[in-house]
Amino acid sequence: MTYFLQGELSQEERNPTTSRFRVIPVPLERTVSYGGGTSAGPDAILEASTELERLCRDTEPCACGITTEPAVECFASLPTVMEDIAKRTCAAVAAGAIPVVLGGEHALTYGAVRGVARATGRPIGIIQIDAHADLRKAYQEERHSHASVMQLLVEEEDVALAQFGVRALCREEVDRRVAHSVFHIDAEELVRDDIHTVQLPEEFPNDIYVSFDLDGLDPAILPATGTPVPGGLGYYQALNLVRASLIDRKLVGIDVVELAPEIGSRVSNFTAAQLTYALMAAALPTLRDQTL
Repeated sequence: MTYFLQGELSQEERNPTTSRFRVIPVPLERTVSYGGGTSAGPDAILEASTELERLCRDTEPCACGITTEPAVECFASLPTVMEDIAKRTCAAVAAGAIPVVLGGEHALTYGAVRGVARATGRPIGIIQIDAHADLRKAYQEERHSHASVMQLLVEEEDVALAQFGVRALCREEVDRRVAHSVFHIDAEELVRDDIHTVQLPEEFPNDIYVSFDLDGLDPAILPATGTPVPGGLGYYQALNLVRASLIDRKLVGIDVVELAPEIGSRVSNFTAAQLTYALMAAALPTLRDQTL
């Protein structure tokens, strides 16, 4: 099994009992509705990560320890898979680590967030980078669809949600944003006005889970997703929005989802791996606090 940043980590930095990051591969591909290939996403990110450098913005997140766990099996019923994911992320937080879930389709976020919330016992706020709102109800008659994952979380789990980069949504999702006070700045405004910083509502929860759908980036930067939508965010812009959202808040979980690797091209795979490591770097203030 390839582990994240293989070749760079010392044995102690891979120690599962002391690592502050737990990478959890979830090769889920059950409800994709356009292009396929997300089941190969986690392995592609792990393989690309072996080419990363330790240093990220003058810091070495890996010095806090990165353990890569075996992949979650995704062959059972979707409710069972979601519970298996929840058990993994709950165990990570309970051990004092930040779960870093690699997808796989976006449906997995439901299980991942539930596990984090179970472990912390505190309200969770989701920062979602995405081309889509994912607020449909039971899309194509599937409750656990990638297109309805945020609907489940805001309506059934009472999770607060902030969305950045959306540029493809339906009237149902617009109405649901209003009904659940979803904070959002969509892609056209962000890109047109070159916005890199945001201020979350004062009442937004302190504990933040970052769900990064790679199609939130412009397809000119990362084309290998199942649903590439033009007019997306820049690489640094997306990361700056996440970093700004974390000011005076605590990062308790991460997922990077919807990579669908393209044969003969490594650009998207490496970009996804670099972004994953950059999100770990964004968590360093949380780790210095030493309390998850």
